[in-house]
This record gives sequence, C-alpha cells and structure tokens, in this order.
Amino acid sequence: MAAIVVVAVGKVKERGLREAIDDYAKRVTRHFPLEEIEVKDAPEPALLAALEKKIPERAHLVALDQRGRSMDSEAFARWLGARASTGKIAFLIGGADGLPRALAARANETLSLSPMTFPHRLARLVLFEQLYRAVTILRGEPYARV
Repeated sequence: MAAIVVVAVGKVKERGLREAIDDYAKRVTRHFPLEEIEVKDAPEPALLAALEKKIPERAHLVALDQRGRSMDSEAFARWLGARASTGKIAFLIGGADGLPRALAARANETLSLSPMTFPHRLARLVLFEQLYRAVTILRGEPYARV
C-alpha cells in the first residue's frame, strides 16, 4: 500500500478528538504507513512556505475542499486502492481560510469529504476514519459494512 501523509493546518487540542484521530491512525498503520504533520496557521505567504516544506517530494497531492469531487466510501476505497502502488499520497487540509490558493491549484486533485464546511479538526477526524474504512473495504473486513 502507498504511504499516506496528512499535512494539516492547525493543531488538534481537544482531547476526545485527538484520541479518536490517534485511534484511527493506529488502525490504519497496521496496514500501511501513515504520517500526520501539523503546520501552524499563519498569513498565506508564510503558510504556503511552511506547507511546501512538509509535503513529500513526488507525492500525489490531494487538496481537501468542499468544492472538490465527492465519493462514497466504496469509491474512495477503490480510489485509494488504485493509488496504492504509486508512492506517497499527501492529503492537504487547510485552516480556517482553507489552503493557500497557489497550493490548492498545484494539487493533483481536489476531493470533498462533504459539501458542508467542517473545522479542520473535524475534517481530519473524518479523513482518518475514511482512510481506515477504505482499508477495511479493500481487505474485505467487516468494519466497512453499511
């Protein structure tokens, strides 16, 4: 499976959310490498520079944005499975003002977790849960039953 990197603006400080994210991350890492990188929010030029330093070279960049392409969990699992052998996948989660425009424009694709707007902390939890769900779907495990 591909290595996954989640580069997110902001820190998850709420204990319950942090525990839930960490739980899903631990579950995912049983099946493939997963790294979470937090970047401090800043004005756009500084934020762009900070994010670019953290993005792995030659990673498939996926900007998360409510205007991106939506998928159900099965389609997301197939999407992830199709990229499993392509190297690193870097999911980018913006802060309160979203991702810097230049970085969003450079992404290989833009995906939506929902047409609704989420705080970055909740978007991160939803992404980590969906990554775990995708792994279980690809492996045919019972967690993914709907």
